[in-house]
Amino acid sequence: MKFERQIPQTKIWLRPSWPLACLCMGAFIAFLEPGLVAGQTWKRHTIDSSDATVGKRGADGVRLADANHDGHLDVVTGWEEGGAVAICFNPGPERVTEAWSSVTVGSIPGVEDAVPSDLDGDGRLDVISCAEGRLNQVQIHWAPRDAEDYMNPDRWTTNPIRASAGLRWMYALPMDMNDDGRIDVVVGAKNNNAMVGWLENPPETRDASAWKLHKLAPASWIMSLESIDMNHDGHMDILYSDRRGTEPGIYWLENPGRAGKTWSRHLLGGEGEEVMFLGTYQHRSSNQIEVICATLEGKAIQLTQQEANTWKTQEHGLPLGLTAGKAAGLADINLDGRLDWVVTTEAQREPDDLNAVAWKENLGDGWKDHPISDLSGRKFDRFEMIDLDGDGDLDLLTCEEVHDLGVFWYENPTRH
Repeated sequence: MKFERQIPQTKIWLRPSWPLACLCMGAFIAFLEPGLVAGQTWKRHTIDSSDATVGKRGADGVRLADANHDGHLDVVTGWEEGGAVAICFNPGPERVTEAWSSVTVGSIPGVEDAVPSDLDGDGRLDVISCAEGRLNQVQIHWAPRDAEDYMNPDRWTTNPIRASAGLRWMYALPMDMNDDGRIDVVVGAKNNNAMVGWLENPPETRDASAWKLHKLAPASWIMSLESIDMNHDGHMDILYSDRRGTEPGIYWLENPGRAGKTWSRHLLGGEGEEVMFLGTYQHRSSNQIEVICATLEGKAIQLTQQEANTWKTQEHGLPLGLTAGKAAGLADINLDGRLDWVVTTEAQREPDDLNAVAWKENLGDGWKDHPISDLSGRKFDRFEMIDLDGDGDLDLLTCEEVHDLGVFWYENPTRH
């Protein structure tokens, strides 16, 4: 469905000179018209500011969940340079442009990823963090037993999962892998002995020594892990991107449907490319899946599911001539019924005059490039497209690591 904008009728008196008058009229009408304007950047709203005194430096990733059960999606972030692992609480559309309240649930040097999940089934979301560097371990930050203590950082406890020790863990995905009703944790690592594996949640969930690590597939440097039913058989599979090594590419692991059986690995696309964070989109009418993945070489790989589980591959240059892609996602940005795509980049490798977050508008018969960010920021990360201000269009929530922009969101001006 196309979103049609109505321009208010306004009387304008034209006087000589005509060229100047027409120019002014055009500017005035553009001011009156809501929505997207060519070349327009999106307004940035800070959710959580960098603060080295409390461990908030180098925000590295955003993951969403309703942590306080108020109906609004909150954001969990690991601050890689400072070590803080924090939950920021969404105040709702009326106050979403303000700084959000937060709680620091732990401090993990070299934290690479942090994701919320209720691992012990007590109704409160815990947080799983992955670390490389000094720790090389997966940690679980346990929520307080009493709900009223959830915002108290002193009531959170952190336990390292012993079975995970020794690998440089990069990403975690909560998922029930053996159909026992408990949430396990799929994990991906990088460098020596890297793998995609899963940590089995034991009956005594908070016993850190009882968790077991199971290997699913060899890897080199895991960027993304997503749970999605790739072959529409009713079982959730694992889609992932592996950026380095002898077999880089986009893969999926096929759920065998029974515990104890082997998960088969399938190459989906991006063979030989340095693939980064990927995004997925599933069409409601057909269940057809689309995958898009940024590459560090300056392009995006789009994979569209066809009949008989075959896939069509398209390659796009990044918008605005950007290189060093970091994350990509698919969404209808301007509400015209066509699927556009968005990218963040590691633009610290670029000149200082580039918009490091941008989108490509699907014109039906071609593409048009648009900026999202201004010139601030040089190393962005994975992002989420979400309507934060409740106006019906999708905003972009992300973080930035090098210029310490912190955690923030860009306001989509389509329905501003």
